[in-house]
Amino acid sequence: MQKNSGIGGQAVMEGIMMRNADKYSIAVRKPDGGIETKISDYRSICPWKGVWKVPLLRGVVSFIDSLVVGMSSLMFSADVAVEEEEEKPAKEKTEAEKAKEEKTWKVLMTVTVIVSVAFSILLFMMLPFWLAGFMRKAGVPDVAVNFTEAILRLAIFFAYMLLISRMKDIQRVFAYHGAEHKCINCIEHGMDLTVENVLKSSRQHKRCGTSFLLIVISISVIAFLILGLFGIQSGLWRFLWRLILIPLIAGVSYEILKYSGSHDGKCINALTKPGLQMQLLVTREPDEKMCEVAITAIEAVFDWREWQGKNLEKADA
Repeated sequence: MQKNSGIGGQAVMEGIMMRNADKYSIAVRKPDGGIETKISDYRSICPWKGVWKVPLLRGVVSFIDSLVVGMSSLMFSADVAVEEEEEKPAKEKTEAEKAKEEKTWKVLMTVTVIVSVAFSILLFMMLPFWLAGFMRKAGVPDVAVNFTEAILRLAIFFAYMLLISRMKDIQRVFAYHGAEHKCINCIEHGMDLTVENVLKSSRQHKRCGTSFLLIVISISVIAFLILGLFGIQSGLWRFLWRLILIPLIAGVSYEILKYSGSHDGKCINALTKPGLQMQLLVTREPDEKMCEVAITAIEAVFDWREWQGKNLEKADA
């Protein structure tokens, strides 16, 4: 059985963000070929630490946290990846200017996260609901309408993933995504974290965010089909109930992903297989330089040798 190291990350522009406990790093390949690394403290949007012991609720918080850290990492990587090779010395900023810049950054991040969540809800939740609504107006039975909505939701999700996977710039991000998975698999299978070992590791991983999204879509399909059995006549209430159920769906999906990431078995492996197959679409085989960036990101926040010594002694014996 593969051990769960607890580390996780995200591909960004020409780099990798890797998080371990209360620290996360961002390693980005610069235009001059060097690697710039930034290490930051991980701060949750929820100050109450007890939230991580509350099932379902911790999933909602974790999802929002991931969006905030992910967006911040993406913006940092974009700045590094497109910077000029020779920059003029930056003008020294006053404390007031730094405070204003930080405040502006927080506002920008908040707006970005809200817009991202709203776009996802509209595209994957509300658009299928709206399209299926035409059938209801035509007098089609509710069971058929709800089933069509479920099919539309899955179709839109797969079409969206297929569309973005064909974009040239996104393909490089997907290659870094593959490097991230390969590094984690390399560590969790007891191998030294070298470029050679990373390249021969799998680019599929159970705890991938893509698997989480697929679980969310699948759970929402089941939940909304069940909701349709209650025969709610008001279009407004049908709409509102879908919004109300979103946090619950995210919480349940998180618990499923968390459990499957540290357990093996025929049932669990069967449930995680669709997500692993989806990862073949959103990851690409990385090159050596991409693996170097991923290794740099991991080693900045995670002592993999110490972890392997404590957790994989029996496996290595």
